[in-house]
Amino acid sequence: MNLKSLAKDTALYGLVSIVGRFLNYLLVPVHTYMIPAESGGYGIVSNLYAYTALFLALLTFGMETTLFRFANKQGTDDRMVYSNALRMVGGVGLGFLALVFLLLHPISGAMGYGAHPEYVGMFALITAQDAFQAVMFSRLRQQRRPIRFVALKFAFIIPSILLNLFIFLVMPKVPALQGVFAQFNYGVGLIFVANLFCTSLVSLLFFPEIRGIAYGFDKGMAKEMLRYSWPLLLLSLVGVLNQVADKILLPKLMPGEEGMVQLGIYGACVKIAMIMSLLTQAFRYAYEPIVFADNKDRNNPATLADGTKYFIIFTLLAFLAVVFYMPLLQRFVGAGYREGIGVIPIVMMAEIFMGVYFNLSFWYKLTDQNWWGAIISAIGVAVMIAVNVIFVPKIGYWACAWGGFAGYGISMLISYFLGQKKYPVPYDLKAVGKFVALTAVFYCIYSFALEASPVWCRLTGGTVLLAAYACIAWREIKTSKAI
Repeated sequence: MNLKSLAKDTALYGLVSIVGRFLNYLLVPVHTYMIPAESGGYGIVSNLYAYTALFLALLTFGMETTLFRFANKQGTDDRMVYSNALRMVGGVGLGFLALVFLLLHPISGAMGYGAHPEYVGMFALITAQDAFQAVMFSRLRQQRRPIRFVALKFAFIIPSILLNLFIFLVMPKVPALQGVFAQFNYGVGLIFVANLFCTSLVSLLFFPEIRGIAYGFDKGMAKEMLRYSWPLLLLSLVGVLNQVADKILLPKLMPGEEGMVQLGIYGACVKIAMIMSLLTQAFRYAYEPIVFADNKDRNNPATLADGTKYFIIFTLLAFLAVVFYMPLLQRFVGAGYREGIGVIPIVMMAEIFMGVYFNLSFWYKLTDQNWWGAIISAIGVAVMIAVNVIFVPKIGYWACAWGGFAGYGISMLISYFLGQKKYPVPYDLKAVGKFVALTAVFYCIYSFALEASPVWCRLTGGTVLLAAYACIAWREIKTSKAI
């Protein structure tokens, strides 16, 4: 393996992922300051993008991973594999579009968008194209072409940001465009127009890759690929449901305008909590190449234990940073949405549980028992949905936050106890427990001693506590000879 090339590719894929998500986060203040919370408009955004994530998993049905598996199979024509994947995903996408547009008004009404069926139509077009593009992006990765991969990703990101800035910062000030802006729920519908335009632009830029569909179709190979992909579809669906089920369920469990208003508040505040996912993703991009670069030790239980310990130490530091600087970070969303900031610590802990669960998942991957991943994740989804169904009508979006906390927490615990039986890993529970307790103590000090203080006092006190945690963490890392 060329480790230099691996490091370069990892850096490029990581760059586009982290920078792309960060730039999209910068649109959150634009949206939440311009879309009134009481309109429920941001709830529409959160809801429809949740549906998109779910249907994208269905329309790709694991073909991105299947392409990797079969294209690298000895004696297999990788061009035929690619053509098969394109044709199958493209065919399913066209069938999906035909069904949606044939039943557009009944589907829109059932989803709560009877007044705006064009929203559903646009998202069907976006999702079908995204699914088709997912295969082509996988082909670029399989061919080790990270530069083109990055260029095409930014071909969506940059125009999307510019169009959103035009929609929300320019259109409301131009008299001739104000009517259009108001017609689409204070610009909400125009977010989807911008997305559709940028997605279609990328599809056009993919023209050289689309020509690969002419390589032909092998029915026998297609059957093998489908047999391989359907378990991946189940795993993907369970994983996506873990992330979006609450945003789909909330408007159903709290119907009417109030449901969308609450979803908008929850969706906006969750974006602040997603700073955690950016930081944890950065940790993974930095740490995983180190682990996997050493072929001899990458599956060593001690190596896996160290990775999990440092992940927990790092994410707890990020948790405290977000909590302590909340007086500043809350300005990331419009004032009308800030009543929901109380859910942020809960959502962040759920994110940490999800990250730990990901780290613990090596036991079933290394023992070729991936079906355990589907079972454990399904149990987590069931718990999350149950919490939402029972408590959303009573406590609104707070139930969504606690549902994720409970679902990911259960998955994490089940995976840990099963993993210790089937693939024991010597996790440093003493060190982990010490940092969990330290985080709890610092959180309580901040909440009870500083919460009611002036902003400058809270920021100063939080900085001191954060520095203390960082010093203790640094000493732990140095003592364990991780650096």
